[in-house]
Amino acid sequence: MSKAYQQAGVDINAGYEAVERMSSHVKRTMRKEVLGGLGGFGATFDLSQLNMKAPLLVSGTDGVGTKLKLAIDHNKHDTIGVDAVAMCVNDILTTGAEPLYFLDYIATNKVVPEVIEQIVKGVSDGCEETNTALIGGETAEMGEMYHEGEYDLAGFAVGAVEKDEYIDGSNVKPGQVIIGLESSGIHSNGYSLVRNLIKKSNVDLQEKFDAQRTYLETFFRADTSLCKTSSCCKGSYSN
Repeated sequence: MSKAYQQAGVDINAGYEAVERMSSHVKRTMRKEVLGGLGGFGATFDLSQLNMKAPLLVSGTDGVGTKLKLAIDHNKHDTIGVDAVAMCVNDILTTGAEPLYFLDYIATNKVVPEVIEQIVKGVSDGCEETNTALIGGETAEMGEMYHEGEYDLAGFAVGAVEKDEYIDGSNVKPGQVIIGLESSGIHSNGYSLVRNLIKKSNVDLQEKFDAQRTYLETFFRADTSLCKTSSCCKGSYSN
């Protein structure tokens, strides 16, 4: 069977190696509410252990856009996963929810175990930072869908918030204060424009941006989530 898969362009052994390489990274994200281990068909999370009175589940999904092209072009795969987590987790934090678990999806022309490990390491770093369990995922090898060396990355985050603490903006009133938080960088939005500006300016991304970093390093410092929990959102909004 594996020979037939190889003839169809799917390397099962490379897939097994990728899973083996990523397992230690995934395990460090686990929370006590996660049931089962790596590799099941469906991931399970015991919501009752949160001891919430009337929990609402909040979910969000996102990708990292064309920032992936920079990562691929410059062989920089170890932080793009942090971006994926932050894009999803930041969205659900706006509701006051605590992020609980995350699932990733990687689709690629060819499974290269070393590259997949670096991507999942970044996802795990983001999950560990936000106390979010990397509870499951999918890695798909689709040679006819992507050019050599290309891959796509997306994620899905789920969190929970008490019903009486849910923030949806419906009670916003004139006279209330809007607080703006300074961004730590470009993150993952607007990279089609960023890449166009890089091309037009003819800048060498290996040149120094400042004393500590190159231009490339400023783009690929780990994307930052708002906070480890929703506590930074709660209390700033009232009826």
